[in-house]
Amino acid sequence: MRILNVMLTLDPEYGGPAEGVRRLVEAWRADGHVADVVTLDDPEAPYIRADNEGVFALGKRGGPDARTGPQPFLRRFSYSPLMVPWLRENRKRYDGVLVHSLWNYSTLAARRVLVGSDTPYFVFPHGSLDPWFRSAYPHKHFVKSFVWPFNEGVLMRNATAVMFTTEEERVLAQDIFLPYKVNPAIVGFGSRDAEGDPEQTVRAFRAAVPALGERPFLLFLSRIHAKKGCDLLIKAFAGIAAERPELDLVMAGPDQDGWQARLQDLAASLGIADRIHWTGMIEHDVKWGAFRACDAFALISHSENFGIVVAEALACERPVLITDKVNLWREVKEDGAALIGTDTQESADALLREFVALAPETRAAMGKAARRCFEQRFRIGAAAQTIVKTMQDYGAGK
Repeated sequence: MRILNVMLTLDPEYGGPAEGVRRLVEAWRADGHVADVVTLDDPEAPYIRADNEGVFALGKRGGPDARTGPQPFLRRFSYSPLMVPWLRENRKRYDGVLVHSLWNYSTLAARRVLVGSDTPYFVFPHGSLDPWFRSAYPHKHFVKSFVWPFNEGVLMRNATAVMFTTEEERVLAQDIFLPYKVNPAIVGFGSRDAEGDPEQTVRAFRAAVPALGERPFLLFLSRIHAKKGCDLLIKAFAGIAAERPELDLVMAGPDQDGWQARLQDLAASLGIADRIHWTGMIEHDVKWGAFRACDAFALISHSENFGIVVAEALACERPVLITDKVNLWREVKEDGAALIGTDTQESADALLREFVALAPETRAAMGKAARRCFEQRFRIGAAAQTIVKTMQDYGAGK
């Protein structure tokens, strides 16, 4: 098949959707499919120039003139005059189009070109319709409610199918915006397997965080963002720090919203600033080394459509400490690879206390279960094949 992915950005700092599309493209190409990506990135963005085969970057995100701080609406919306003409000219080259995420100019361009066309197209919301956003950002939700009937709602209603990673995501997406009518398909998701030599990657991570030394640690690895529950994790860690003086916490990930400084102030007020290590974004060997070296991976998230980082931790045989707002929680709990809580401070405190009280052999058994869980459920190749089969079942490529 010839598949076109339409999305906002491939910037690794964008998180799960960008990482997921990169891995899907790899898997599809390995299976002999053509898999291209059109984005609103700047063609001179470093993450585009490093990996530009089959990538058509038509915007300004991440380029040399990218701006920080307050920006005009069209720039924040990632408007590009090039995307609509490009889609109109090129859509017929593909058997199917997959539109990733919502609420940016790429979805507006897709709606303008694909709705009413003879090109089969599919929408992959990637958690964009999680009800957490409604309560966390009520003003944004109010604006989106007015936009929905004219753009995102139209795009999804007319899609050949709307793809959800889990049944839980499908259920949560219902009735957040009205009118809501879609043709749903559950396709799963996953991550690539752990990469690199285990000992070498651990050495690379330890060298990248010299203040940590050889101390054991819990790992958070994701965007530093309010929905990730970073404040809950820090407070919960403070609750066990005195009785576990050997244990540190690593907070790894990009600070996209300027929240890290406030979290560092929080850690200082709790007397644990010297026990928390802030690495910024880590990639490649350093990232895989962080997973392999940690005692457990912790994500006390308020909202997580899938959680690619959770699947990556499982691939590295790490127990995971997550909330029931991470939509794959049922599967990892069933497989004995996780401790599950809710996204409250009381639950986060209890989750960390429960983990540090586990016997070493119990932790080791959870690690083995984590690896089995990854192999059986969350390899990206299986998800890539399911997505292609779903597209074919709905007539794409025929």
